[in-house]
Amino acid sequence: MHFLSADLETYIRNHSEDEPALLRELTRETHLKVLRPRMLTGHFQGRVLSMISKITSPLNILEIGTYTGYSALCLAEGMRPKGILHTIDVNEELSALQRKYFDKSGFGNQIVQHLGDALSVIPRLDVVFDLVFIDAEKRDYPDYFEAVLPKTRSGTIILSDNVLWTGKVVAPLDAKDKATKKLLQYNRLLKEDTRVETVLLPIRDGLTVSRVR
Repeated sequence: MHFLSADLETYIRNHSEDEPALLRELTRETHLKVLRPRMLTGHFQGRVLSMISKITSPLNILEIGTYTGYSALCLAEGMRPKGILHTIDVNEELSALQRKYFDKSGFGNQIVQHLGDALSVIPRLDVVFDLVFIDAEKRDYPDYFEAVLPKTRSGTIILSDNVLWTGKVVAPLDAKDKATKKLLQYNRLLKEDTRVETVLLPIRDGLTVSRVR
């Protein structure tokens, strides 16, 4: 589902920061070699992630859901010189492609890849995160949030992707649709949870920005 017309989306891209050449290259290789390339963050949302990272200037970043590494590279753009980005994914087949572009970017020694279930990996990370990006299994979003929160501080920004779920969040709920049911629960949690303050942005498929109080 497109929430804006194609003409408006083009206008928005054309009046935002240009997509870096390396990310254009990664986009092309993803489309050529990887299944479900629509999972890429993409030009406009990538620039939004980059801008949020540059504004917050994080020392430690956590990403849940790496895919081919596009969003990690965007988030790394605002990281402090000695910062570290931890990114978690379950797909071992994508690790080499991720690392190829991480190393080409110049952030290679600052990006740590973790292979496995995020709910098992996160408790083992002895890190306080300044910026978190959640973009993995939608049915686990509430659990990711609870796992991440003890690893944050007051002022930490938690970004959650795909929270509009192609408009399914406002459509009649199919009882068999567990992903949408969990996203509805998650969106309500972020709105009502007094531990965070939240705004839901209609960017691409929905991007929530939550700030830990």
